[in-house]
Amino acid sequence: MTEPELNTEVAHSARVWNYLLGGKDNFAADREAAEYALALMPELVQSARANREFLGRAVRFLAGEAGVRQFLDIGTGLPTADNTHEVAQVVAPDSRVVYVDNDPMVLVHARALLTSTPQGATDYIEADLRDPAAILRAAAGTLDFDRPIAIILSGIVNFVVDDAEATAVVRQLVEAVPVGSYLVVSHPTTEVNGPAVEESMKQWNESGAAPITARTRDEIAAYFAGLDLLDPGVVTCSAWRPDPARPQITDKVSEFAGVGRLTQRR
Repeated sequence: MTEPELNTEVAHSARVWNYLLGGKDNFAADREAAEYALALMPELVQSARANREFLGRAVRFLAGEAGVRQFLDIGTGLPTADNTHEVAQVVAPDSRVVYVDNDPMVLVHARALLTSTPQGATDYIEADLRDPAAILRAAAGTLDFDRPIAIILSGIVNFVVDDAEATAVVRQLVEAVPVGSYLVVSHPTTEVNGPAVEESMKQWNESGAAPITARTRDEIAAYFAGLDLLDPGVVTCSAWRPDPARPQITDKVSEFAGVGRLTQRR
Protein backbone atom coordinates (compact mmCIF):
# COMPACT_ATOMS: atom_id res chain seq x y z
CA MET A 1 0.00 0.00 0.00
CA THR A 2 1.27 3.46 -0.89
CA GLU A 3 1.94 5.50 2.21
CA PRO A 4 -0.42 8.50 2.34
CA GLU A 5 1.20 11.91 2.11
CA LEU A 6 0.95 14.38 4.97
CA ASN A 7 -0.77 17.49 3.60
CA THR A 8 -0.73 20.20 6.24
CA GLU A 9 -2.55 22.68 3.99
CA VAL A 10 -5.87 20.78 4.01
CA ALA A 11 -7.81 20.02 7.17
CA HIS A 12 -7.98 16.37 8.20
CA SER A 13 -10.75 15.00 10.39
CA ALA A 14 -8.43 13.22 12.82
CA ARG A 15 -6.48 16.42 13.45
CA VAL A 16 -9.63 18.57 13.68
CA TRP A 17 -11.07 16.12 16.22
CA ASN A 18 -7.74 16.22 18.07
CA TYR A 19 -8.01 20.02 18.29
CA LEU A 20 -11.62 19.86 19.49
CA LEU A 21 -10.58 17.40 22.21
CA GLY A 22 -7.82 19.74 23.39
CA GLY A 23 -4.92 17.98 21.69
CA LYS A 24 -1.84 19.53 20.09
CA ASP A 25 -1.38 17.27 17.07
CA ASN A 26 -2.92 19.58 14.49
CA PHE A 27 -1.99 22.29 12.02
CA ALA A 28 -3.28 25.77 11.16
CA ALA A 29 -5.64 24.41 8.49
CA ASP A 30 -7.16 22.02 11.03
CA ARG A 31 -7.61 24.74 13.64
CA GLU A 32 -9.11 27.11 11.08
CA ALA A 33 -11.58 24.44 9.91
CA ALA A 34 -12.50 23.61 13.50
CA GLU A 35 -13.06 27.23 14.49
CA TYR A 36 -15.13 27.87 11.37
CA ALA A 37 -17.26 24.82 12.15
CA LEU A 38 -17.61 25.94 15.75
CA ALA A 39 -18.90 29.30 14.61
CA LEU A 40 -21.65 27.49 12.71
CA MET A 41 -22.18 24.79 15.29
CA PRO A 42 -21.04 25.73 18.82
CA GLU A 43 -21.97 22.28 20.16
CA LEU A 44 -19.20 20.63 18.11
CA VAL A 45 -16.82 20.43 21.08
CA GLN A 46 -19.56 18.82 23.14
CA SER A 47 -20.24 16.36 20.30
CA ALA A 48 -16.57 15.41 20.12
CA ARG A 49 -16.28 14.91 23.86
CA ALA A 50 -19.63 13.12 24.20
CA ASN A 51 -18.59 10.76 21.43
CA ARG A 52 -15.32 10.04 23.22
CA GLU A 53 -17.18 9.43 26.49
CA PHE A 54 -19.54 7.05 24.68
CA LEU A 55 -16.57 5.10 23.33
CA GLY A 56 -15.17 4.72 26.84
CA ARG A 57 -18.49 3.50 28.24
CA ALA A 58 -18.96 1.06 25.38
CA VAL A 59 -15.46 -0.38 25.73
CA ARG A 60 -15.81 -0.71 29.51
CA PHE A 61 -19.10 -2.54 29.02
CA LEU A 62 -17.63 -4.84 26.37
CA ALA A 63 -14.47 -5.69 28.32
CA GLY A 64 -16.44 -6.03 31.56
CA GLU A 65 -20.01 -7.26 31.50
CA ALA A 66 -19.84 -8.61 27.94
CA GLY A 67 -16.51 -10.41 28.47
CA VAL A 68 -14.99 -9.35 25.13
CA ARG A 69 -11.21 -9.63 24.91
CA GLN A 70 -10.59 -8.57 21.31
CA PHE A 71 -11.18 -5.14 19.73
CA LEU A 72 -10.84 -3.94 16.14
CA ASP A 73 -10.92 -0.12 16.27
CA ILE A 74 -11.17 1.27 12.72
CA GLY A 75 -10.60 4.98 12.18
CA THR A 76 -9.05 5.39 15.57
CA GLY A 77 -7.73 8.90 15.01
CA LEU A 78 -4.92 10.50 16.97
CA PRO A 79 -4.13 9.23 20.46
CA THR A 80 -5.86 11.10 23.28
CA ALA A 81 -6.81 10.10 26.81
CA ASP A 82 -8.70 6.85 27.32
CA ASN A 83 -7.78 5.11 24.10
CA THR A 84 -9.51 1.78 23.46
CA HIS A 85 -6.63 -0.38 24.67
CA GLU A 86 -6.20 1.70 27.82
CA VAL A 87 -9.87 1.42 28.76
CA ALA A 88 -10.13 -2.27 27.86
CA GLN A 89 -6.91 -3.34 29.57
CA VAL A 90 -7.82 -1.60 32.82
CA VAL A 91 -10.89 -3.85 32.94
CA ALA A 92 -9.30 -6.92 31.36
CA PRO A 93 -5.49 -6.82 31.10
CA ASP A 94 -5.47 -9.65 28.54
CA SER A 95 -7.43 -7.60 25.98
CA ARG A 96 -6.02 -7.52 22.46
CA VAL A 97 -6.60 -4.37 20.40
CA VAL A 98 -5.92 -3.62 16.75
CA TYR A 99 -6.13 0.00 15.60
CA VAL A 100 -6.71 0.95 11.96
CA ASP A 101 -6.28 4.34 10.31
CA ASN A 102 -4.91 5.82 7.10
CA ASP A 103 -3.83 9.23 8.38
CA PRO A 104 -0.03 9.66 8.28
CA MET A 105 -0.18 11.67 11.53
CA VAL A 106 -1.68 8.65 13.25
CA LEU A 107 1.11 6.52 11.81
CA VAL A 108 3.67 8.92 13.31
CA HIS A 109 2.00 8.53 16.71
CA ALA A 110 1.44 4.78 16.43
CA ARG A 111 3.97 4.11 19.19
CA ALA A 112 1.58 5.73 21.65
CA LEU A 113 -1.09 3.30 20.49
CA LEU A 114 1.18 0.26 20.65
CA THR A 115 1.69 0.24 24.40
CA SER A 116 0.08 -2.73 26.09
CA THR A 117 -0.13 -4.71 29.28
CA PRO A 118 2.15 -7.79 29.28
CA GLN A 119 -0.95 -10.03 29.22
CA GLY A 120 -2.57 -8.30 26.25
CA ALA A 121 -1.49 -6.94 22.88
CA THR A 122 -1.94 -3.92 20.63
CA ASP A 123 -1.20 -3.45 16.96
CA TYR A 124 -1.63 -0.72 14.37
CA ILE A 125 -2.65 -1.23 10.74
CA GLU A 126 -2.36 1.43 8.08
CA ALA A 127 -5.45 0.84 5.96
CA ASP A 128 -8.70 2.40 4.76
CA LEU A 129 -12.19 1.42 5.90
CA ARG A 130 -13.14 1.06 2.23
CA ASP A 131 -10.82 -1.95 1.99
CA PRO A 132 -12.21 -4.27 4.68
CA ALA A 133 -10.54 -7.32 3.16
CA ALA A 134 -7.09 -5.79 3.72
CA ILE A 135 -8.03 -4.81 7.27
CA LEU A 136 -9.25 -8.31 8.10
CA ARG A 137 -6.16 -9.98 6.65
CA ALA A 138 -3.80 -7.77 8.64
CA ALA A 139 -5.85 -7.93 11.86
CA ALA A 140 -5.68 -11.73 11.81
CA GLY A 141 -2.04 -11.42 12.81
CA THR A 142 -3.13 -10.20 16.27
CA LEU A 143 -6.79 -11.20 16.66
CA ASP A 144 -8.30 -14.69 16.68
CA PHE A 145 -11.29 -14.64 14.35
CA ASP A 146 -12.65 -17.80 15.93
CA ARG A 147 -13.31 -15.85 19.13
CA PRO A 148 -15.62 -12.82 19.65
CA ILE A 149 -14.35 -9.45 18.46
CA ALA A 150 -15.77 -5.99 19.04
CA ILE A 151 -15.68 -3.96 15.82
CA ILE A 152 -15.51 -0.24 16.64
CA LEU A 153 -16.54 2.27 13.97
CA SER A 154 -16.49 5.54 15.86
CA GLY A 155 -17.09 8.54 13.62
CA ILE A 156 -15.72 6.79 10.53
CA VAL A 157 -18.60 5.36 8.46
CA ASN A 158 -19.64 8.95 7.70
CA PHE A 159 -16.57 9.18 5.45
CA VAL A 160 -18.07 6.54 3.16
CA VAL A 161 -20.62 8.85 1.60
CA ASP A 162 -22.22 6.31 -0.72
CA ASP A 163 -24.93 4.55 1.28
CA ALA A 164 -24.66 1.22 -0.54
CA GLU A 165 -20.87 1.13 -0.14
CA ALA A 166 -21.10 2.02 3.55
CA THR A 167 -23.61 -0.77 4.17
CA ALA A 168 -21.49 -3.27 2.22
CA VAL A 169 -18.34 -2.36 4.16
CA VAL A 170 -20.01 -2.77 7.55
CA ARG A 171 -21.62 -6.05 6.45
CA GLN A 172 -18.30 -7.47 5.26
CA LEU A 173 -16.68 -6.70 8.61
CA VAL A 174 -19.55 -8.24 10.60
CA GLU A 175 -19.62 -11.34 8.40
CA ALA A 176 -15.94 -11.95 9.23
CA VAL A 177 -16.43 -12.25 13.00
CA PRO A 178 -18.03 -15.11 14.94
CA VAL A 179 -21.25 -15.26 16.93
CA GLY A 180 -20.78 -13.43 20.23
CA SER A 181 -19.05 -10.49 18.55
CA TYR A 182 -20.21 -6.88 18.81
CA LEU A 183 -20.52 -3.85 16.54
CA VAL A 184 -20.07 -0.33 17.92
CA VAL A 185 -21.04 2.61 15.69
CA SER A 186 -21.16 6.35 16.25
CA HIS A 187 -22.15 8.63 13.40
CA PRO A 188 -23.10 12.30 12.87
CA THR A 189 -26.75 13.07 12.24
CA THR A 190 -28.90 15.99 11.24
CA GLU A 191 -31.68 14.90 13.61
CA VAL A 192 -30.11 17.06 16.34
CA ASN A 193 -29.23 20.68 15.45
CA GLY A 194 -29.99 19.83 11.81
CA PRO A 195 -29.48 23.19 10.04
CA ALA A 196 -26.15 23.82 11.79
CA VAL A 197 -24.92 20.30 11.02
CA GLU A 198 -25.93 20.61 7.36
CA GLU A 199 -24.18 23.96 6.94
CA SER A 200 -21.09 22.80 8.78
CA MET A 201 -20.84 19.68 6.61
CA LYS A 202 -21.42 21.71 3.45
CA GLN A 203 -18.51 23.99 4.32
CA TRP A 204 -16.31 21.00 5.21
CA ASN A 205 -17.07 19.24 1.93
CA GLU A 206 -16.30 22.38 -0.05
CA SER A 207 -12.93 22.83 1.70
CA GLY A 208 -11.13 20.05 -0.18
CA ALA A 209 -11.03 17.79 2.87
CA ALA A 210 -12.25 14.20 2.67
CA PRO A 211 -16.04 14.44 2.18
CA ILE A 212 -18.42 13.35 4.91
CA THR A 213 -22.15 12.79 5.27
CA ALA A 214 -24.71 12.69 8.06
CA ARG A 215 -27.32 9.95 8.36
CA THR A 216 -30.63 9.49 10.12
CA ARG A 217 -31.30 7.32 13.13
CA ASP A 218 -32.95 4.70 10.89
CA GLU A 219 -30.03 4.70 8.45
CA ILE A 220 -27.56 4.22 11.29
CA ALA A 221 -29.73 1.52 12.87
CA ALA A 222 -29.63 -0.36 9.56
CA TYR A 223 -25.92 -1.11 10.12
CA PHE A 224 -27.07 -3.39 12.94
CA ALA A 225 -29.26 -5.52 10.68
CA GLY A 226 -28.89 -9.16 11.75
CA LEU A 227 -27.56 -8.18 15.19
CA ASP A 228 -29.35 -7.71 18.48
CA LEU A 229 -29.31 -3.97 19.10
CA LEU A 230 -28.62 -3.39 22.79
CA ASP A 231 -30.72 -1.02 24.89
CA PRO A 232 -31.21 1.90 24.59
CA GLY A 233 -30.84 1.44 20.82
CA VAL A 234 -29.50 4.15 18.53
CA VAL A 235 -29.51 7.36 20.57
CA THR A 236 -27.59 10.59 20.89
CA CYS A 237 -24.27 9.30 22.18
CA SER A 238 -24.51 11.21 25.46
CA ALA A 239 -27.60 9.10 26.28
CA TRP A 240 -26.05 5.66 25.68
CA ARG A 241 -25.88 4.03 29.11
CA PRO A 242 -24.68 7.09 31.06
CA ASP A 243 -22.49 6.34 34.04
CA PRO A 244 -23.61 8.22 37.18
CA ALA A 245 -20.19 7.64 38.72
CA ARG A 246 -18.40 9.65 36.01
CA PRO A 247 -18.85 13.33 35.10
CA GLN A 248 -20.15 13.48 31.55
CA ILE A 249 -22.00 15.49 28.94
CA THR A 250 -25.74 15.02 29.26
CA ASP A 251 -27.04 17.34 26.52
CA LYS A 252 -28.25 15.86 23.24
CA VAL A 253 -25.51 16.10 20.62
CA SER A 254 -25.48 15.56 16.89
CA GLU A 255 -23.74 12.18 17.11
CA PHE A 256 -25.88 9.05 17.31
CA ALA A 257 -24.46 5.80 18.63
CA GLY A 258 -25.40 2.19 19.19
CA VAL A 259 -24.00 -1.21 20.10
CA GLY A 260 -25.19 -4.51 18.68
CA ARG A 261 -24.39 -8.18 19.40
CA LEU A 262 -24.15 -10.94 16.83
CA THR A 263 -26.15 -13.79 18.36
CA GLN A 264 -26.73 -15.95 15.29
CA ARG A 265 -26.14 -16.15 11.59
CA ARG A 266 -29.28 -15.28 9.65
